[in-house]
Amino acid sequence: MAGALDGLRVAIIATNGVEQAELEQPRQAVDEAGARSTLISLSTDPIQAMNSDINKGDTFTPDAAISDVSPDDFDALVLPGGTVNADQLRQSGDVVSFVQAVFAAGKPVGVICHGPWTLVEADLVRGRTLTSYPSLRTDIRNAGGNAVDEEVVVDRGLVSSRNPGDLDAFCAKIVEEFAEGAHSVHDEGATAGAR
Repeated sequence: MAGALDGLRVAIIATNGVEQAELEQPRQAVDEAGARSTLISLSTDPIQAMNSDINKGDTFTPDAAISDVSPDDFDALVLPGGTVNADQLRQSGDVVSFVQAVFAAGKPVGVICHGPWTLVEADLVRGRTLTSYPSLRTDIRNAGGNAVDEEVVVDRGLVSSRNPGDLDAFCAKIVEEFAEGAHSVHDEGATAGAR
């Protein structure tokens, strides 16, 4: 899919506790497709990635702090998982506002594992079908979403997957959806699996 995302800017929001594979593989996928990714965090201090939530991985230096960027500067968004990462991001008003603005503009979003916690906090799952790590599915349902157990789900530009085991399908689908560009916020319907 080289060149599929030429000229697009993709925001990736993560902080300490991010699941390393869920940060690295989607970033590599969009960059290899021609996008320019930007790692955004709560500050520009290095963040500690984790493997399986409990084993320290590498550290990553963010390209920008959330307070210094605008959703208008990006064409798409990726929210990786990691329990601690997602729990911290959903408590940031700047992150929640950024994500709400991305959704309001109909821009495509990829979210995996615990990443949907931020969408729940931002009241963005209501009326949507998505998947996640199993422990979040009750939260999604309580927030008005339809939680399913599938490898990858697409609903109006929102791509979701369950865990690192789904990364190959997730990465392929975000490249496809990001290439399609903004979706009407009134589009209907979700599709599961690869189309």
